[in-house]
Amino acid sequence: MPPDDITALLGLHIGDGNTDMYIIGLQEVNSMINKRLKDVLFTDQWSDACMERLSPFGYILVTSQRMQGVLLLVFAKYYHLPFLRGVQTETTRTGLGGYWGNKGGVSARMSVFGHTICFLNCHLPAHMENSEQRMEDFESILQQQQFEGQAATGVLDHDVVFWFGDLNFRIDELEIPAVKAAIDNNKLTMLWEKDQLNMAKDSESVLEGFLEGPLKFPPTYKFDVGTDTYDTSGKKRKPAWTDRILWRLRATVPSGPTPNAGKRGSILGPSSGTKVTQHFYRSHMEYMVSDHKPVSSIFTLQFPYKVDMPLVTIMVEDEWNSIADATCTFKAAPNFARSSWDWIGLYKVGFKHHKDYVGYVWAKQEEADYHRVTFTEEELPKGSGDFILCYYSNNTSTLVGVTEPFQIQLPTSSPAGSPSDDSSDFTSEDDSVVGMKTMSRSPSPRKKKHRAQHSHSRSPSHSRSRSGSPALPKMKGLKLQPGSAHNTTDGEKENASSEAGDRGL
Repeated sequence: MPPDDITALLGLHIGDGNTDMYIIGLQEVNSMINKRLKDVLFTDQWSDACMERLSPFGYILVTSQRMQGVLLLVFAKYYHLPFLRGVQTETTRTGLGGYWGNKGGVSARMSVFGHTICFLNCHLPAHMENSEQRMEDFESILQQQQFEGQAATGVLDHDVVFWFGDLNFRIDELEIPAVKAAIDNNKLTMLWEKDQLNMAKDSESVLEGFLEGPLKFPPTYKFDVGTDTYDTSGKKRKPAWTDRILWRLRATVPSGPTPNAGKRGSILGPSSGTKVTQHFYRSHMEYMVSDHKPVSSIFTLQFPYKVDMPLVTIMVEDEWNSIADATCTFKAAPNFARSSWDWIGLYKVGFKHHKDYVGYVWAKQEEADYHRVTFTEEELPKGSGDFILCYYSNNTSTLVGVTEPFQIQLPTSSPAGSPSDDSSDFTSEDDSVVGMKTMSRSPSPRKKKHRAQHSHSRSPSHSRSRSGSPALPKMKGLKLQPGSAHNTTDGEKENASSEAGDRGL
């Protein structure tokens, strides 16, 4: 179960919410049958807790994937959403010979400003003697997880891979008293040399190219729940760094044969100009809801933009002061495949996910460069506040166009309709991407007959307009915060600037 407050764990008490993305990996989330049935209907408590804490800072749930107790959540700042494309998720069960999902891996992949990134959250087999089984399961996960599309079909085909979770690797050879003595005397380097994952890097080709920061924090397993005391039960598990965060840049293959290449002929280096910098790698001893301690890291990804224009640009006035003002225009990119099921949603600033809208109108396909959309009174909020318009693509199941925030201040004498009945109806279902239900014409039970328009950098009918996407030069560097927590999430903020001329995550 999540702790009462995850603010510090997510690093939200540091800085001003300027991290671009949060990647949260959980293992051993409560997966009892009756609990899972409730989660399918209402969402799970970890997703709720994370959305509740992150949404006020402008983070939107991009996608999630759950396999029994293994849960992966991907959040991003709302203004990055149009540049996160090709979002797909996968699951691989390895428990009980592949029939049970208590062990295995869940992943989410996407193109970020034109660069492919994959996040893989794993829970591998336990126990000291199963190091080879852990490697076999990891290889099986990599082989089975295949994505649609030409750019990157397998996990390791992506420009950047983040691999994290309860990997369950242990410390070999040393007995418990020696391990605890090294921890007490802060001689952690002595334990690094006996760490099974570190040793496997020298012999397992599947680990080629995976990097990890120095383990400067004590082993994160196993603790008596509710304490920071290592296991005092009858099992007396040896302390180990079971919870890890690694990353990998895609190998660049030389055009010709490489002399004296040895068994590893590929050249590992920045892919497509991508650079990954790790700013810290730490555990959180103060969280005691699990027998593991959560682990977090913050990274800066730097790369040249390959994609810098949204698929749909929406133009809207700075204020809506009357029902008549509730219009916008939009323009779709020439290569964007629209659907008659696409819609434009009106969201209150601080919304949690793409279904958390106040109202919406259909984006009808028309033969025109610019399309006008009008919101009727029933789709508008009752009160005033700051709002955002977003274009939802049914083909990609993502938001592909967003505006900057604008104000709505409607006369109180003209009450508006209530928000959509299922605006908070988000589910994190097993083996499925969070997405719109397509069995009904309408995203909510209410039926609507409204159409849309689009505009580009300049709208033909608006002299004062907000761009459909915030100005890219504002983004000096994208800071990516993957985390692994055994029954707990993670993250902390730290500023990091990108190099001149680069844009980054």
